[in-house]
Amino acid sequence: MTMPTPGPTPHWPPAAGGCPYNSAGYPPAPVPQQPLPIHGPEFSADPRQTYERLRAQGPIAPCEIDHGVYGYITATYRSALYLLRKTPSIFLKDPHHWQALREGRVPADAPALMMMRPRKNALWLDGYDHARLRSAVTDSLSWVDTHALTASVARIADGLLDHLMDQEHPDLVTDFADPLPMQVLIEMFGCPPDIGQTIVTSIARLFDTTQDAARVNTELEEACLALTRLKRHRPGYDVTSWLVSHQAQLSDEEMIQQILLLIGAGTTPCTNLIANAVLLLITDDRFSGDLHTGVRPISHALDQVLWDDPPVSSYCPLYLREEHIYEGIRLLPGIPILVSFAAANSDPALAAGSDRRSGNRAHLAFSAGIRACPAPDLARVITETAIERVLDRIPDLTLACQPTQLVRRPGTFQSGWTHLPVAFPRTTSTVPNRNPSRGPR
Repeated sequence: MTMPTPGPTPHWPPAAGGCPYNSAGYPPAPVPQQPLPIHGPEFSADPRQTYERLRAQGPIAPCEIDHGVYGYITATYRSALYLLRKTPSIFLKDPHHWQALREGRVPADAPALMMMRPRKNALWLDGYDHARLRSAVTDSLSWVDTHALTASVARIADGLLDHLMDQEHPDLVTDFADPLPMQVLIEMFGCPPDIGQTIVTSIARLFDTTQDAARVNTELEEACLALTRLKRHRPGYDVTSWLVSHQAQLSDEEMIQQILLLIGAGTTPCTNLIANAVLLLITDDRFSGDLHTGVRPISHALDQVLWDDPPVSSYCPLYLREEHIYEGIRLLPGIPILVSFAAANSDPALAAGSDRRSGNRAHLAFSAGIRACPAPDLARVITETAIERVLDRIPDLTLACQPTQLVRRPGTFQSGWTHLPVAFPRTTSTVPNRNPSRGPR
């Protein structure tokens, strides 16, 4: 495979020529010198610096998604919303439109490939196929009893917190935020523990863009198939069974990919959101003080995190059928365009101060348009209930290290922490607080 050389390449042409202002009234964008990497330790350590550099090149800029994998990425709120809401016939989801993939120019061992490859799920298809599979997903999720889900999350959270409080060096990620969504989703999907463990562990490794992603993907699909066959034989009151019995009549391959999509969206992103939110609550007096006196609900703190540190930082690759000009940027067909929710939410053009973002849900953390998250309310039930239990059970929780010592999880697509060491007075009761003092969520 021929690697692109530094400097401008045919993949990254300058804005359309001619008049210094195009017909839309925007000045031509500067010619990018080299696609900026949105992967690796340097990016993970300070992604906002990269977003600023991308934004300096234009609202949509070239990037290196992974070693040998190139594309564009949105760098502003306006451009992200434009792509997400633009006519689906212009910006397509099906990765079969990815020219480099069709031509065999994407390294087979590229970890990002497993997160972007073609799959028969509601996220990656267009037109009728997308509508059919999305209806199966939304209908099945609508059957989830939110009251029962809240009780289930609280029960699981209390068990994990009992364990965490017994640890000599408790870690809120390892001991709580990581296993909680896994256990909740295993129950929601009617997974036997062994199948559920394989599914969730594999998905977490794909989000981390692990080097053995191809093998992990195979194990993941085999586990999803085992769950599908189990529910076809013995259906129950769970999301998998509702998908199996849906009038869309999903095939085994479609079932595999819908399960993978839904559990993937409900586990690692929830882990990141819980950890990111708890970190804010125990290090920022604006929220910790208000929450404990009942003045500001947890939902407002969660919205702040969804603005400032969304758990899925960049994803939703789109493809053009033909050349397209956006604000002077010339976009070519066949090249993936990632939507960066993190770059959009941190766009200085929004001019929104931190105090204006609490309770403001105009963020793009759950995407937008026809492919927005189908169940953001379920995600909020899981994360808000989990955070409530942490604060109820351990009101004096503190960070056990300096914030600068925390390490972000690797990967192009997510924003979270590898570990979150915490401390608390050892006299703290392990008995659940049945009468929380804070206001409504």
